[in-house]
Amino acid sequence: MTQAQYSRIESGKTDPSFSVVDKIANALGFSLSELFKADDIFTDVNTYDKTLMEKLRFLDSLDDAEKKSIYTLIDSLISKKKLKDNLSNLIAS
Repeated sequence: MTQAQYSRIESGKTDPSFSVVDKIANALGFSLSELFKADDIFTDVNTYDKTLMEKLRFLDSLDDAEKKSIYTLIDSLISKKKLKDNLSNLIAS
């Protein structure tokens, strides 16, 4: 499955066929029955957290170079946020 197709499914722009749902379940390491019972597993977690948890699970499946790229991006965004907050605090003082 292409990244574009997965993105359209994830954003709700298209519905996956049964065979695509089966491929997604296999890629995530789930059986189809486990995939459809996910709401039972995440009863104490809100929808935003479900998405985050799914992304973290996928992140774990990436190779080291891909992980390093994502971690670098996250670190950059956090640094930018901290710098912005510090500058805002200085201006407000």
